[in-house]
This record gives sequence, structure tokens and C-alpha cells, in this order.
Amino acid sequence: MTEIKNTYLIYGVSKGLGKAILKFLPDENDKVFGISRTKPSYREATDKNNIWIQADLSKSQQAVTTIKEVIGAEKIDYLIYNVGIWEKNGFTSNYEFEQLDDNEIEEIINTNITSSLLSIKSLLPNLKLSKNGKIIIIGSTLGLQNHNKKEIVFSVTKFAIRGIIHSLRTHLREHSIGVTAINLGDLATEYEYEDGIDIVTEKHKGELIPLADVINALKFIVGTTNATCVKEINMPSMKDLDL
Repeated sequence: MTEIKNTYLIYGVSKGLGKAILKFLPDENDKVFGISRTKPSYREATDKNNIWIQADLSKSQQAVTTIKEVIGAEKIDYLIYNVGIWEKNGFTSNYEFEQLDDNEIEEIINTNITSSLLSIKSLLPNLKLSKNGKIIIIGSTLGLQNHNKKEIVFSVTKFAIRGIIHSLRTHLREHSIGVTAINLGDLATEYEYEDGIDIVTEKHKGELIPLADVINALKFIVGTTNATCVKEINMPSMKDLDL
């Protein structure tokens, strides 16, 4: 049996960026725990060393318990928290903050903030077993100053994610665990990673970010040693003039 090289824990693997991360970031001999609410339809999510865990992160404590029961005391080298929901009418002309249901606001906060804190807290013993442990949280340019979007609740949670990152970094420095935020602009998630960068760049001309660019940023982070601290990477699209 081939020896496991590294162990990944990747959130949000059912589609989009999370799917691309699971398929194209780990090496062949790495082990991957993939987390999502719905079961991924692609073969790689449960192939060879890949283990899928079903968890609804809007139910924070229940999700944390489920994930921890599966992982147990196993070493985790790279925890990638790729989770983020926004308002139902977000990024449309129908968005009105005053019309949001309070339950919807609570669900967004639970999923985007509370679950990230509780999940990371529960998995710190696993990360401390690694010689080069790293936590990477996928943020958003809506968590940066001077963005021009109207989605208030989503923006609030992404500002909070950056606070979590910076606070965790101080707490975990003595354990040499790297903590990084990647703040992304609009992604071309309607295209598969395999479709290639040229299709995205030619059709959208800098308005959307190819998934491959994000994978390359992640490869850079996981490729650094524990002597380096990659604090934050901001990745707006080239045409996003407000950032």
C-alpha cells in the first residue's frame, strides 16, 4: 500500500471551486476528507484516498460533531475552508436589505462565521500533529474596503472571516501553523477547471477569474514551509476597478 503523503480537509466540495480544489490540488498519494451538504456527483470525491463527509454547516454544532467523529485523531496538514452563502436575492437588481428575513440572516451568519470558528477550533489538535500545518479560508473581495457591492450580510461575514484569520494567526504562531485568507472576486464557476483558462479569459475578458488561477494560488501556499507566513492574498478580477 502506498504511504499517505499529506492529508487535506476541504470544505464545500460538491461543486464549483471546492470541486476543483479536491480534484486538482492534492497529489495522488495524498488523503482527502471532503465536506459538503450534498453528495458530490463526480467520481474523484470518493475515489481511492478520498473520503466524503456529509455535513450541513448552517447547523454548526451538529456539523462539527459529525466531522470530528469521522476524522478522530488523524493528522491534518491542510484545512481549506471554502464555505460561503449569500442572500437569496444577492447580486441581483431585486436585492433589498430591509426585506431580508431574520432567519435568513441568522443562517448566513451561522454558515459563514460560526461554523468556521467551531470547525477550526475542533480540528486544531489534528493540525498540531502536522509538521507544516496550514489553515486556508476562502474569503471574498466583499470583505475588503471600498468594494462597490450592496450585499450587506455576506459582506459582514467576509469581513469577519478576515478577523478570524488574523486572530488565529497570532494564536497559532507558537505551533508554526500557517493561517491564510484568499479574498476572491467573481469566479467563472460555470466552467470546469478542465475547460481551460483561455476560454474564460477570451469570453469574459478579465471580468471573471478562472478556477485555475485560484488553484495556482493554493499550490503556492501549501508549497511554502512553516518558516513562512502567507497572511493574505487578494484576488479581484482585472476589471474590478474598485479594488
